[in-house]
Amino acid sequence: MAQTAITFRVDQTLKNNFDALCEDFGLSITSAFTIFMKAVVRERKIPFEIKLSNMTDKENIYMDNIMSIRETAMEYGIQDMSIDEINEEIKAVREKR
Repeated sequence: MAQTAITFRVDQTLKNNFDALCEDFGLSITSAFTIFMKAVVRERKIPFEIKLSNMTDKENIYMDNIMSIRETAMEYGIQDMSIDEINEEIKAVREKR
């Protein structure tokens, strides 16, 4: 099978970190990219999620926190409580200490 070269530029630190990780796996950078390209061709998709977000890091952190709060509320069965009701329960627990 004929071979061809692919050349591209990346940040030196990223390249060094990737090279070290590949070495830990017992791979060369070329082998790692060959595995990646074969998976893309075989599966006809990128083998990990790539998404575009219009949110800032601060907004992403906020949304992650909101989702955690919602999950916890559902776990404890308090998802239908208002913030005032939740605050009243917290106040009552603190007063019992």
